[in-house]
Amino acid sequence: MKIIIDTDPGQDDAITFFLALASPEIELLGITTVAGNVTVSQTTENALKALDLIGRTDIPVHRGADRPLLAPGVTATHVHGQTGFEGAELPPPSRGATPGHAVDFLIETVMRHPPGDITICAIGPLTNLALALAKEPALRTRIGRVVLMGGAFSEVGNITCAAEFNFYVDPHAAAMVCESGVPLTVIPLDVTHQLHTSAARLARFRTLGNRIGPIIADWLVFEKRFEANKYGTDGGPLHDPNTVMWLIRPDLYRGREVNLRVETQSALTLGASVVDWWGISGLAPNALFLREVDVEGVYETLFERLARL
Repeated sequence: MKIIIDTDPGQDDAITFFLALASPEIELLGITTVAGNVTVSQTTENALKALDLIGRTDIPVHRGADRPLLAPGVTATHVHGQTGFEGAELPPPSRGATPGHAVDFLIETVMRHPPGDITICAIGPLTNLALALAKEPALRTRIGRVVLMGGAFSEVGNITCAAEFNFYVDPHAAAMVCESGVPLTVIPLDVTHQLHTSAARLARFRTLGNRIGPIIADWLVFEKRFEANKYGTDGGPLHDPNTVMWLIRPDLYRGREVNLRVETQSALTLGASVVDWWGISGLAPNALFLREVDVEGVYETLFERLARL
């Protein structure tokens, strides 16, 4: 399965790269970066550092949008730290970003492959993808699927009372992607909030037997401290790796096809996910929206795959 990861690293974004590259079912064609958790300069540097860590300098990294389409923009340094990788310091990257804008890379890569051949794992604000769809409308019938981490139903919001972070940062981009007609799988807070990075799970990361295990544990200790305090849980949610996990183990997740829209007009609920779970609107479904997860199955698969690196 050929994928592109569109991302704003962030500690858990890097774990998503590692999972993809440890999974023989996945062929990672490239990484595109966007402003979100930290600035796009920092997210690009972090992607390069993460690939250096596992010796995968062959994977292209294309820098993308430095700001949302219309919204003023917000970061999550209160969660991820000023660099996005706080908790474990990595050496400076061995290379710069691959020439060419992320949006152009997305378009060119999808268009040179057969229709349906490319899956995009979107684990940050959806700015790059929205720009690509606007620049090349043919992508609507050429992208096989977008698997995104974003939105919420019963878990409502984690950056405002109503909105999940990725949708809130660029709500107009999220709305465009949801309305594009591209097949969508949505992994919301309803799933990720079940996947607490407990002390026992952090200990398992430390004993993976490779270089990345202790680094992942240190990253998650830092990143999840804020969320554990907020939610009163043993560890914080594991968000972004669920996109790749769903591709390799869809049997671990359950949801239903729904109509999903994103609020772009209200200051009070900007970025909120409007999920027609009960089919009330009469609008056609446009997303497979997941809400249940086999927590132990996800972690066991994650440990087994990451131990390969």
